[in-house]
Amino acid sequence: MQTILVSACLMGRKVRFDGRAKTSSDACLARWREEGRLVSFCPEVSGGLPVPRPAAEIEGGAGGAAVLDGEARVLTADGADVTEEFLAGARAALAAARSHGARMAVLKEGSPSCGALSVYDGTFTGRRAPGQGVTTALLERHGIRVFTEDRLPEAAAYLRTLET
Repeated sequence: MQTILVSACLMGRKVRFDGRAKTSSDACLARWREEGRLVSFCPEVSGGLPVPRPAAEIEGGAGGAAVLDGEARVLTADGADVTEEFLAGARAALAAARSHGARMAVLKEGSPSCGALSVYDGTFTGRRAPGQGVTTALLERHGIRVFTEDRLPEAAAYLRTLET
């Protein structure tokens, strides 16, 4: 049975920067949970960041690939550099996915770790830029397909291809 790495906040864990969860009530995730497929994970907490913690964004909205390549940093609004924690969390997520045999993930959109389609632009004004978070970029570089919580039908279709 194929396992799926999933953002812990989507599973109801209060691990987000503001100390909250972003629990998903999607039937697909609920079914996968019942089937024992889900590996719940928070890269930011695993990387050593506390809950709650200051919000962080990738400078210039550059995206996770730029962070992985050393071309951008992850900063809090007051300028604290949390790049190393984000990189450590991304590496831990990859290790968790590999150890559980996960070839796909469902991660929280918009997060500087987990965003798959967009991240906040680094200005702390609520604007988004196209791009991936640090964890998503690392997972995808290693062949693990990432879906957002808004694209679960696509994730389910991909899962079917993995199991045929």
